[in-house]
Amino acid sequence: MATNVDIQAEGLAPFADLSGLEATLREMALRPSDEFGMTELEHGAQCAAALALARPEDLELRIAGLVYDIRQGPFHEEIGADAVRGVLDERVAALVGLHVDAKRYLVATDRGYRGLLSDVSLSTLRAQGEDMSEAEIVRSKADPHASDALVLRRADDAAKVICKSIACLDVGLPVLREVA
Repeated sequence: MATNVDIQAEGLAPFADLSGLEATLREMALRPSDEFGMTELEHGAQCAAALALARPEDLELRIAGLVYDIRQGPFHEEIGADAVRGVLDERVAALVGLHVDAKRYLVATDRGYRGLLSDVSLSTLRAQGEDMSEAEIVRSKADPHASDALVLRRADDAAKVICKSIACLDVGLPVLREVA
């Protein structure tokens, strides 16, 4: 697990305010995604758009879809949750922190789910601990945010459409500001 010293050294400290989060989202518009032929922001915006269709009244879930990959690398879910926690609602931070566990849960409980994952996602799954154990599944089910994390994960899986036009920040920033 990353330590606070590691996080500070890599410039991944929590956001001090909303403007820092917004600046990082703008940087994501320039950062290519690992596998999808789109930027990280386009991927997050597609995820948020899918969640807006699935749960139009749930602004926090939509924002979690926009920012869940705000950090990259090992333990990005934990580092990302900590990064947004002081700026966004605790539920948003919890969903950011649960998106990897949601993948591991689905691999363990949905027989066909592993077959839906890309090569990159399968590679990261190995690094993230593969599918959940029975004990982890029980703990996951007890988490009050677990079902929403599964919805977020399914939206993440659907948010990989190259050339799908989404007005990334034009749509996302007003909702982000409302939730913050």
